[in-house]
Amino acid sequence: MNGAPNGNMERSDVLASLRGIERTFGITQALQEATFDVRAGDSIAITGPSGSGKSTLLSIMGLLDIPTAGTYTLCGHDVSHSSTSRRSRLRREHIGFVFQSFHLIEHLTVEENVLYGLSIRRQVGTRARQLASAALERVGLWNKAANYPTDLSGGERQRVAIARAVAWPPTLLLCDEPTGNLDSHNSELVVDLLCRVVDERSALVIVTHDDDVARVCRRQLHVIDGVVREVRDERTRE
Repeated sequence: MNGAPNGNMERSDVLASLRGIERTFGITQALQEATFDVRAGDSIAITGPSGSGKSTLLSIMGLLDIPTAGTYTLCGHDVSHSSTSRRSRLRREHIGFVFQSFHLIEHLTVEENVLYGLSIRRQVGTRARQLASAALERVGLWNKAANYPTDLSGGERQRVAIARAVAWPPTLLLCDEPTGNLDSHNSELVVDLLCRVVDERSALVIVTHDDDVARVCRRQLHVIDGVVREVRDERTRE
């Protein structure tokens, strides 16, 4: 696997900042005072056992959930307790998602799946087709635009999902077990691709159980019982 994206790590390049983030569900505390920054050029692996709070953390970062306590700032906006409509708008503008299960629409072609993602970001017409074409070229599937998901391998499906996520360049690309349904060869290809599509103005965050995937990322956050601890930061070696 190739190295992760590089970037200027100055304080001014903080894209997302979490301070004392907590999330409780009834009497269960899923997250406890999570505090860290995500900077432009970062690639971060979030690891930990099942049920430790990883997906809860990713949901808050992706504006799919709100914290019980603490402050979350995304691109200068305090989104800790924003309304549903404001979170939806900021999610369209700044967040891309890649999931383990691909979430492709089977009756749409590869190109149409990418265009559907762009339509959610209110990109339509000729401009949207140009963005979709460029995204499919980046993931090496320009020649599969007219195919349907059922025609593709698992690795190719995940590459379509990545194209959909990055066609409108996200500030944060959030991935939840993106290699979970792939064999080792396709896992390596997908992680290499994820690292390539994130540039110096954006950041990659991957929830994973795969140690090989985690090692590719420049930083690693480990979550146990809702406590988030940074266990590796290769930026300190530079």
